[in-house]
Amino acid sequence: MEYFLELILGGLTRGSIYALIALGYTMVYGIIELINFAHGEIYMIGAFTALIFTNVLTLLGFNEIAVIVLASLSAVIYSSAYGYTVEKIAYMPLRSASRLSPLISAIGMSIFLQNYVLLAQTSDFLPFPNLIPEFEFIKPYRYIISSSEIIILLTTSTAMILLTFLIKFTRTGKAMRATAQDRKMAMLVGVNVNRVISITFIIGSALAALGGVLIASHVGQINFYIGFIAGIKAFTAAVLGGIGSIPGAVLGALVLGLTESFATGYISSDYEDVFAFGLLVLILIFKPAGILGRVTTQKI
Repeated sequence: MEYFLELILGGLTRGSIYALIALGYTMVYGIIELINFAHGEIYMIGAFTALIFTNVLTLLGFNEIAVIVLASLSAVIYSSAYGYTVEKIAYMPLRSASRLSPLISAIGMSIFLQNYVLLAQTSDFLPFPNLIPEFEFIKPYRYIISSSEIIILLTTSTAMILLTFLIKFTRTGKAMRATAQDRKMAMLVGVNVNRVISITFIIGSALAALGGVLIASHVGQINFYIGFIAGIKAFTAAVLGGIGSIPGAVLGALVLGLTESFATGYISSDYEDVFAFGLLVLILIFKPAGILGRVTTQKI
């Protein structure tokens, strides 16, 4: 029973990280129907930024809480700036191009950012300090759940609530929904579509960076390639839940995380990816739009 609970909590933790990244994919797709394959690299840059600031702040003598807050905040701001810049350079000039052009640009940007970090840092795995102290109240249960897992679950839940509130009840959220529904009509009624798209990229990048900091602290190491693997898994989660649907992205991420956790725990860690992508294939065969996605038909 304890092992079963450990697998559930591990799956939810993994799914929560996938959810933070998948939200960026699904928000961008919902607004401009673009698969931003460079999004995983934003996640990776967030983790590296947090590592750099953690080392610098520790050397300067900042206390533990200040290091955690400032390093995380720096990662979020820096990654948001990257997301904004990527949108302006790689995607904005191609808004009127065929749908294949932005896709190729996204893949190119992903490779560029990977190699940029590789040259600027190293190809080796770097140790990442545990930024989250062990809580006293969970010490009797530390063989089932850790402090970092609790923080990951709470952070993801809070992010989901705040994002839902933003989209449903704020002026910016209404502008996002209008742009997603009909971009040209939104422009005609006075919505600044370029600003809405930029805000979408910034929010998605901030969430990805937060996920990068949390999982790096939990796992204890990072390298330049972590963004590619996490990005593909998060994209799988977004498609699994229904690309373009925010609740679908979260649900798909949790399903994927639990599937990987139980496959690893009861079968073999060697088949973790096989079960993850096998689940995706089955969902797309029987429900092509995803779990919560809706089938749309294009008018000729």
